[in-house]
Amino acid sequence: MGHRPEADIIELTLPARADYVSIARLTVSGVANRMGFGYEEIEDIKLAVAEACTNVVEHAYDCEVGLEQHFRVRCLLQSDRLVVEVIDQGKGFGFDEQRESLKPIRSDVDIDEVAEGGLGLYLIHSVMDDVRVHVKDGVVVSMTKYLRRDEVSSNDQSSSKTES
Repeated sequence: MGHRPEADIIELTLPARADYVSIARLTVSGVANRMGFGYEEIEDIKLAVAEACTNVVEHAYDCEVGLEQHFRVRCLLQSDRLVVEVIDQGKGFGFDEQRESLKPIRSDVDIDEVAEGGLGLYLIHSVMDDVRVHVKDGVVVSMTKYLRRDEVSSNDQSSSKTES
C-alpha cells in the first residue's frame, strides 16, 4: 500500500510574460473552487496570484541575459488550506526593506501620490492568511489561504424539505 502525500501538488511553468498571468489566475481559481472555497475567497486568491505573477513579469528578469525567463506556480492542496507558491529564478529584491513600507493606503492621501512599489505585496498580505517571501537564487512568494468550513453541514436535513 502506498503512502498518500501530505498534499496534492499542481504545478505550472509559464513564460514570464504578462499574457500568461491570466492562465495562472484561471488555474488557481479552478483549484480553489474544487477545494470548496467561496466566491470572495477565490477572488482574493486570484488577486494575490495575479499580483505575485505580475511582480515576476515586471521585475524578476530585468535585462538579465542567459536566464530562462519562466516562472512556476505551485499549488499545494492540503485538507485545511491552499498554499500557492510563485517561483522565479530572477534577481532578488530587498524584501525586508519593502516590508517596512507595506502600509495601508491612507484616506487623506490622493491616489496619485501613493507609491507603486510594494503595493502589490501589501495587497497580497491583506487578502491572504499567511505570506512568506524567500529570496535566494530567485524569489519564492508563498501564499496561504485557510479553508473555513461552515459550521452547519451541507447534509443537514432540517433546512431542506422534499415533497412527494
